[in-house]
Amino acid sequence: MRRKDPVKRAIYAGVVLVLLMLVWSSSLQLKALLVKGDLGRLQAQIESRSKEFKTVLQEQKQLSEAQLKLASLQRLGTNRMLYGTMLNAVQQSIVDDVQLVRLRSEQTYVSTAATKAKTNGNVITAGKPATVAERVQLTLDARDTGAMPGDQVNKYRHAISAFPYFQERMGTTNEVRLATLSAPQTGAGGKSFVLFTLECHYPEVIR
Repeated sequence: MRRKDPVKRAIYAGVVLVLLMLVWSSSLQLKALLVKGDLGRLQAQIESRSKEFKTVLQEQKQLSEAQLKLASLQRLGTNRMLYGTMLNAVQQSIVDDVQLVRLRSEQTYVSTAATKAKTNGNVITAGKPATVAERVQLTLDARDTGAMPGDQVNKYRHAISAFPYFQERMGTTNEVRLATLSAPQTGAGGKSFVLFTLECHYPEVIR
C-alpha cells in the first residue's frame, strides 16, 4: 500500500521534475555565459578592426593628397615656360633687313585653391589639386631697314608664325599679330626704316 501510495509518487515525480528544471536552467545559464564571452570577444575584435579601418582610410586620404601634389609638380616640371627654347626659335627666325630691337615676355597667373579629399563613411571623395592658369604674351619690337621700309614686316611675321616652335606652342588659332607699325623714319646715316611690334599670345595653360 505504501509503495502504491499516489501522493509519494507525485512527490517523487515533482522532485525529479524540479531536478530536471534545475539542470536545464543551469545548462541555459552556462550557455548564456559562453555566448556572453563570445560576444565580448567579437566586440573586441570588431573594435580592433574598426580602428584599423579608420587608420587605413586616413592613410588612403594622405596618399591621395600626396599623389595630387606629385601630379602638380610633374605638370609644373614638364609644362613650364622654357625661355632658352623660345630665344633659340627667335634667333633662327631671320629675315633680311629686319633687326630685332627688343623682346619682352609677360607671364600672368590666376590661381585656384586646392580641395582636400573627403571621407564620408566608407566612401572617399578624391580632392582636386591647386591649379594655376598661366598666360604668356611675347612681344617683339623690330626695325625694318629694307629698300622699301615696311615690305619686310609681313615676311618677318610669317617667319615667326611658321617656325616649328611657335606652331607647336601657339597652335593654329593663335596667330602672330602685328600690334604697331610706325611711319617711315630716317636714321642717323640717312637710311629709312620703320619700327613695328609683333605680339604672340600663347594658349592658356593650366598647371
